[in-house]
Amino acid sequence: QVQLVESGGRLVQAGGSLRLSCAASGGTFSNYGMGWFRQAPGKEREFVASISWSGLNTLYSDSVKGRFTISRDNAKNTLYLQMNSLKPEDTAVYYCASAFQATTQRASQQYGYWGQGTQVIVSS
Repeated sequence: QVQLVESGGRLVQAGGSLRLSCAASGGTFSNYGMGWFRQAPGKEREFVASISWSGLNTLYSDSVKGRFTISRDNAKNTLYLQMNSLKPEDTAVYYCASAFQATTQRASQQYGYWGQGTQVIVSS
């Protein structure tokens, strides 16, 4: 059973930076693509970024492209999301997820395991 635990969320001012981490255990982390999603109050969960098993391929939503960077360290079983130039509209609970396949995936239905989420609040 794969377990994913996010950390790093906090209150930050607009324009600031934050790095989220997702520690994986209970499975073969390096075999699968990983992703970050977020859910703001009153809104549906949305895709943020995805990375392939090797880390060589990445995919971003238009809203974060150029500001966020997804990466992974397979030796540490850890996924990261570097968030720069944060905006108030980035405020949300951020979730990491493990995909069924090794490639990047945009749809939440392509992910089988999810973390509990970490709260990011960006103040204006």
